[in-house]
Amino acid sequence: MEKEFTLTVFTENKTGVLSRVVGIITRRHINIESLSASKSALPGIHKIIVVIKVTETLVKKVVAQIDKQIDVLKAFHYDDSDLVQQEIALYKVPTSAFYEGDTVESLVRKYDAKILRIEEEYIVIQKTGYTSETEALLEDLQNIGIYEFVRSGRVVIVKPMERLNTYLKGVEA
Repeated sequence: MEKEFTLTVFTENKTGVLSRVVGIITRRHINIESLSASKSALPGIHKIIVVIKVTETLVKKVVAQIDKQIDVLKAFHYDDSDLVQQEIALYKVPTSAFYEGDTVESLVRKYDAKILRIEEEYIVIQKTGYTSETEALLEDLQNIGIYEFVRSGRVVIVKPMERLNTYLKGVEA
């Protein structure tokens, strides 16, 4: 049975690593739900976060293949129960929507969103949270009118103490 998995891939910051990781996934005709990359807490090491929907058997094969790549230090897979996760979404709505009652204001409060910018023609709203929360606000705003929407890739912190530190200590020994 397919379910959502989050891959964390620790790499050296080298050109082409992200492309190779994505290539391994897409060659197997797996759709990437979310992708983000940044430096990690360890100096010189970067973290790629990829969200995919696959079977547990397939995710293990993908992680094993990613692990074999040059410049990849270690790859792991997790389900949502092992993660603290968030994403950020920005919504551009017409300023006129605020003039037509308190619907938009109520949505901002309901979803614990923030107003980032107010312009003559539009207002930019920011929502941080789970995908389901940012998607729900989008659906409600689409009923009112929305000019633009963008959402970041998922960012995660793993609940168990990060296995990379243990792995690296074992390699050094």
